[in-house]
Amino acid sequence: MSITEEKTGKIPHGFLFQRMEVTREDMYVNSGYLFNSRVPFKEKKLALRILSAGTYQLYTWPRLPTWRPKGRVDWQLIYIAAGEGHFVLDGQEVIVPAGNMVLYQPKQEQRYFFLGKDSSQYWFVHFTGRMVKSILKHYEIPLDGYILHTGISYEYEDLFKKMRDELIECSWGYEEMLTWLFRELLVKMNRRMNEDVMKVSGFIQDEMSLAKKYFMDHYNEDVNIGQYAASRNMSTSWFGKSFAAAAGMSPKQYILDLRIRNAQILLETTDGTVSEIARIVGYDNPMYFSRLFRKAKGLSPLKYRKVYLEHYHQESEE
Repeated sequence: MSITEEKTGKIPHGFLFQRMEVTREDMYVNSGYLFNSRVPFKEKKLALRILSAGTYQLYTWPRLPTWRPKGRVDWQLIYIAAGEGHFVLDGQEVIVPAGNMVLYQPKQEQRYFFLGKDSSQYWFVHFTGRMVKSILKHYEIPLDGYILHTGISYEYEDLFKKMRDELIECSWGYEEMLTWLFRELLVKMNRRMNEDVMKVSGFIQDEMSLAKKYFMDHYNEDVNIGQYAASRNMSTSWFGKSFAAAAGMSPKQYILDLRIRNAQILLETTDGTVSEIARIVGYDNPMYFSRLFRKAKGLSPLKYRKVYLEHYHQESEE
């Protein structure tokens, strides 16, 4: 409990964290504020404006509380990345574990705390604007409650970090960049809340996201799935099952889809031979590539190119 709580039994509105004596062994704090101002305001002209973003991570600091009886004039989104948060929502205390976000609307009471014993970490962003509700509804973010079951993702942390850094560095066009980063966050949240991947644990989701990125970057190389699994300290069998649960297909099929899709693009946009295209997407044997392409698309590579070009020219003439 903070000194302020001990004396009054509550935390005054506008309580500033800077009043605490904190060392780097106690907790980690890093935040950015629009115009370097901690005073929130309601934006009436712009559709969306990001006011602040940052993170708190507790180590030995026992308790980090927040109480805003009248809420704030802006919106706040809190992402619990580790540990858990204790929130008082509609008069009831609710323990919200990592892998969830809490959305506060303007003027809603904000009362929550995090405990050092839980090694808690959370990220936050404050935002405002005349079209916030419409934007959130567009991305299917529920407004009828507080807790959003978004899962754990390193992508969330990366986007919060980027918003914080934009607010700190204030590079050219940073306010526009902030809105794009925030919208990307909403897209990621929507996908996690609505796709079957939410049935998979946060750890597996993150690992499979890394695997997808690796396959996208190296799909045209001789990818050894067993070696990749071992590099992540997983058995080939466990990795294959987990990838299929998260991606809806096996790693082998995922790589094949990447190769066929990029072969289509090359057939549509270049005059490269089948042998050249096969080699570019990862096949030394053009005959084998052609068989795989025909099986996937129902046409040979050359026939596919002919049909595409005929259709393209027909549309151009209309």
